[in-house]
Amino acid sequence: MAIKLEYRSVFISDLHLGSRGCRAKELNAFLKRIRCEKLYLVGDVIDMWRLRQRWYWPKHHNKVARRLFRMANSKKTEVIFIPGNHDEAARQFVGMVFGDVKVTRDATHETADGKRLLVTHGDQFDMIVQHAKLVSMLGSWAYDWLVTINRHYNALRNKFGLPYKSFSQAIKMKVKSACKFISRFEDVLCGEAARREYNGVVCGHIHKAEARPHDEVAYFNCGDWVESCTALVEYDDGKIQLIDGIALVEQLVEQEQQLKAATRRQTTTSNSDSDPNPAHADAEHTAPDHVGV
Repeated sequence: MAIKLEYRSVFISDLHLGSRGCRAKELNAFLKRIRCEKLYLVGDVIDMWRLRQRWYWPKHHNKVARRLFRMANSKKTEVIFIPGNHDEAARQFVGMVFGDVKVTRDATHETADGKRLLVTHGDQFDMIVQHAKLVSMLGSWAYDWLVTINRHYNALRNKFGLPYKSFSQAIKMKVKSACKFISRFEDVLCGEAARREYNGVVCGHIHKAEARPHDEVAYFNCGDWVESCTALVEYDDGKIQLIDGIALVEQLVEQEQQLKAATRRQTTTSNSDSDPNPAHADAEHTAPDHVGV
């Protein structure tokens, strides 16, 4: 049985289901191992830009969609979908509910310790997206190209036993204009949150995972499930942490394997007559330490 971790709230964004870059298999494994009262899908969940160009919807993408609806249908988790620029067609359904998934333009989230957070995809604060859509789409195409190169680059690194390295993120961070854009994007969002008297903002859009809870206006970016595979989680005390979803699943899988091995040892020992004092395997487990990013 899979070990599940419980959170008060979970925020994920930029899944890009329907694109070849989506890490749907890893995302499904993450969703399988969490329970939460609220799950926020903070935009670009379905990459309608890609689907309009060429249909791509393999089984793992379908598994993610089905799991999200199952979580919503269970009534144990409130699922809120905030469309982004890649699934902006869904904005015509704002205020409606589909399969118990609520569609909303933005959302207000109140943490357990009473802080109010603006939850928004963030593309409406991106002047390129708002006023130069063709340039934005060309930039998205170039990013997809970099992600494809990155996949082959890391496959080669893996053959030589080298750790994963984001080739595309490294290039993006070395481009001065990109760094300035990210900084402006964060400042504008924090300014909007302050103007509307929020304590902080949760967003996505730029595929740059970040958590600055101690700023005057807290800034949280979910990251994405194309490269970083990150999520924001809220604990029962209101603390919000950015976690590495893949690393978390790997820790849980390792714990599950240890539990199975301990159970097998206990069964073997209890059935053996050769040892007068059989040692009882300890099947107790604890939640793994979250891997920060």
